Amino acid sequence: MAEETATRITVPALLAKKRNGERITALTAYDFPAARVVDEAGVDLVLVGDSLGMVVLGYENTVPVTMEEMLHHTRAVTRAVRRALVVGDMPYFSFHLSRDETVRNASRFLKEAGASAVKVEGAGAKRLKLIEALVEAEIPVLGHVGLTPQSIHHLGRFKVRGKSREEARRILDGALSLEKAGVFAVVLECVPRELAREVTARLRVPTIGIGAGPHCDGQILVFHDLTGFTTGYLPKFVKKYLDLQDLLSRAVGDYVRDVRRGAFPEDAHSFHLPPEDCRALPSWLGAGRKRKGRA
Repeated sequence: MAEETATRITVPALLAKKRNGERITALTAYDFPAARVVDEAGVDLVLVGDSLGMVVLGYENTVPVTMEEMLHHTRAVTRAVRRALVVGDMPYFSFHLSRDETVRNASRFLKEAGASAVKVEGAGAKRLKLIEALVEAEIPVLGHVGLTPQSIHHLGRFKVRGKSREEARRILDGALSLEKAGVFAVVLECVPRELAREVTARLRVPTIGIGAGPHCDGQILVFHDLTGFTTGYLPKFVKKYLDLQDLLSRAVGDYVRDVRRGAFPEDAHSFHLPPEDCRALPSWLGAGRKRKGRA
């Protein structure tokens, strides 16, 4: 493995990238095989997002995702990752009741699942106090403003945020408040590129955009969207680099056809007894009814 890919990415390393003008690469991953691919490709940050509820578990949105589901998938990802910073996404209602419960839930991502940080959506006053508590407990936090998918029942639908003066100001103020609370970076989701540029310029910590244009310090996409491993709606901001769904469908279709016409398995896919044992096999098995049919 090359020296670049062998060096573990840390929170200070991401902060240094902002200072040095280096772009941060981030992707989601939810299982061991995908995490290994993402990590070996050189991605800096791997987010085990609660988006797994929609792209892996089949939920309509991210709200039903539980702590146990998030920990299960985070464990799988951290078993694969050797270089990237792994961030566990705190699911809905894992940080909504009390400070102690929030810290306890966040600590499980680090202690039980091997993550190096957690992500928390939102920047309201109560949320900021909880983030401060996490930072005080030495748990690195990735903030998230703009479109916050866990708020879907409040928002009504997913749409671009920050297009009005009031919303734009609220997003900037939220990002600045998150920085003050101690986050190491801020995700900007579905905001106009011009607003993302202003927020990025005013923060000392990196911004990581998803649907926020090219001026953020880094970019993140959902692994299944990038690879085309989905039959659902793809947001405008997604660039699909591969049509994995089509490739897999064709491969499985070929398998089904081969099995039905007897073309699989072939001799190359079979195991054999030595000739003398093959002749002795009937005596090994003893007398019994032999099914009639193809030899």
